[in-house]
Amino acid sequence: MANADKKKYESENDQFAKEYAVAFADKTLERGPYEDGFSSRTILGALFVAVIMMPGSVYLGLVAGASLGPAAEWVTIILFAEMARRSFAHLKRQEVFILFYVASSVAAVTLMHLALSGGPFAACIWNQYLIQSPQTEIIAPEIPAWVAPSADSAALLDRNLWHPDWWVVPGVEGFQRFLSPIVLICIGYLFGRMAWFGLGYLLFRATSDHERLPFPLAPIAAQGATALAESTDRDDAGMQTGKQSWRWNVFSVGATLGIVFGALYIMIPVCSGLFMTKPIMLLPIPFIDLTSRVEGFLPASLLSISFDAGIFIAGMILPFRLVMGTFSAVLITNFVANPILATYGFFPNWKPGSGLLVNQMILNLDLYISVTIGIALAVAAIGMGYLVKSTIRQLNTSKEERAARIAAEDAEHADEPNAPPYRRPSRERGDFPTWLAFLSFFLATCGYIWIAHTLVPGFPVWVFMIFGFIWSPINSYISARLIGLTGTGLVMPYLRETVFVASKYPNVDIWFAPIPLYDVGAAAQQFRTLELTRTKFTSVIKAELAMFPIVLVCSFLFWWFFWNLNQVPSDQFPFAARMWPVQARNAYLIYTANAPREAGEASLLIQAIKPYVIGGVGIGGLLVYGFLSLFKLPVIFFYGLVGGTGQPLHLGLALMAGALAGKYYFTRKFGIEKWGRYVPVVAAGFACGMGLSGMTAVALALIAQCTRQLPF
Repeated sequence: MANADKKKYESENDQFAKEYAVAFADKTLERGPYEDGFSSRTILGALFVAVIMMPGSVYLGLVAGASLGPAAEWVTIILFAEMARRSFAHLKRQEVFILFYVASSVAAVTLMHLALSGGPFAACIWNQYLIQSPQTEIIAPEIPAWVAPSADSAALLDRNLWHPDWWVVPGVEGFQRFLSPIVLICIGYLFGRMAWFGLGYLLFRATSDHERLPFPLAPIAAQGATALAESTDRDDAGMQTGKQSWRWNVFSVGATLGIVFGALYIMIPVCSGLFMTKPIMLLPIPFIDLTSRVEGFLPASLLSISFDAGIFIAGMILPFRLVMGTFSAVLITNFVANPILATYGFFPNWKPGSGLLVNQMILNLDLYISVTIGIALAVAAIGMGYLVKSTIRQLNTSKEERAARIAAEDAEHADEPNAPPYRRPSRERGDFPTWLAFLSFFLATCGYIWIAHTLVPGFPVWVFMIFGFIWSPINSYISARLIGLTGTGLVMPYLRETVFVASKYPNVDIWFAPIPLYDVGAAAQQFRTLELTRTKFTSVIKAELAMFPIVLVCSFLFWWFFWNLNQVPSDQFPFAARMWPVQARNAYLIYTANAPREAGEASLLIQAIKPYVIGGVGIGGLLVYGFLSLFKLPVIFFYGLVGGTGQPLHLGLALMAGALAGKYYFTRKFGIEKWGRYVPVVAAGFACGMGLSGMTAVALALIAQCTRQLPF
């Protein structure tokens, strides 16, 4: 390869990584041999989260619409780290991270729009509500029995997940009678984990090993795991070594800040709400809505102020130019674009007097759904073009030149003999054949397609095949590449709904079919974090096998218990009582989109999709990216613009405040290299402290709710 081409390749390959030099200033993360992180402690950790954390997470979601967030992860690994330290044992950072991985997977939110966690069986509780909800009573008889038993079934009347109608479809002969709600949830969970692991590994190989994207948020969990592991380090005499103790000290500072902020932001409102009609909120949750106050001179703007310190800290971690792009897009959207567009009638459904959330929903339907789709297509084209160019460049490079470049990389990132290869598949890293990952994804997708076609035979099967084998990989790659560059993915809104409405399929059953439509881009970052902590990839396979039965059993038992205790939703669960009817109404509007209408009248979703906006925004995005590349300007600014378009003010404001504090105060105080090592550890500690405060608040709330039922 010629020197000019080589320099061009290196420039393109490193331009993003240089933007994240601060986040990667601590190179000690990628030192040492790879080790297996799976052990008996992993199984105990999964049991601890499932038995102790899951019921609290279920309760918090039903009562307050909140998630335990990082509480399950950090509380679990802190508990095990303290147990190891007091037992004079050493907890490897690989074990700590696998504990983190297991805890985050077990406590993950299942239904995002309902803030419901507690494992896959949360879907059963939502589906039973759709059967009985007044908002959906017209279509309830059309909802098939493989979704939930009928409204007159004893399974719903007695609120009992053990009833046979949940396990076997009544009135159906043959094998299809076993495609029941419970069985479908179990199969869907299995296929989902297979697709996540298989396609996620392939995306990691493409975006990390091949494109060398930096994944800026991956060091947070890696630094936190390393800090907690180092706190248990001991020498041969059993005394603590204090090796690299700065991590534990910095982590402790972040945790203290998180505990204090969590007490003000979460604990005081939750605890005061137990004995007061209106809880005390020292810091408004989730933001101060200023939209209605400025709509007279800034119509259709989304103005708000947030006190969420998590966004502030994220601004200190992300590259400054990326945050500048996000903040610029937020300012342009709310102070320039939206008022002008509203004046010229681009938001016909917007009316004065509504709050931020209502306005955001209206603006999305009127315009920003199409804008987001256009941006997603532009990002996809950029990513695919870069991948094709990189592949062609690799093919045109001789074996000797590739070997020399790889050797140079290994020498740069290895300070000891026999170091494992740098960001390259190897036996030491625990890599497995790509065909095995593809087979896992392929079998899961085929399983989804077969089940969906069996349950809904009247719907075109080729749509399922396009979703599974074409769109899901492309969408996941878009998301993985954005996460690798900016730390956040890109969601394509209302794709499933648009396709179903455009198909003119009249029945309700298609909306409940388990279709192969997923985004597993975040899995690439998980594999990158495994690499940073020197954890063998095979550890994740073992962890997934251990988690599978634990998650299913505990999810079933706890949801059976809560539903059997009280109707969901009810007055005992105020968030569900307030929000579920609204979500049921939205579901009814979507499910009946293909109902007979007057001539010339289109559904709301079809009206929201504007091809000319999608095409114009997509072309505009490519032109902006090309302009920045042509004049050697930081293209990372473009990805900031992508993330900030259409977002409310509080998001960009908090990010920019954090970025300014990090760049102009903390960097000058500690130095760019030292602050680059500190900030991911501070962020991990802060998340831990917030989790501890949240867990304390949930525990007090659970105790109060239980004692209210006692007769003495």
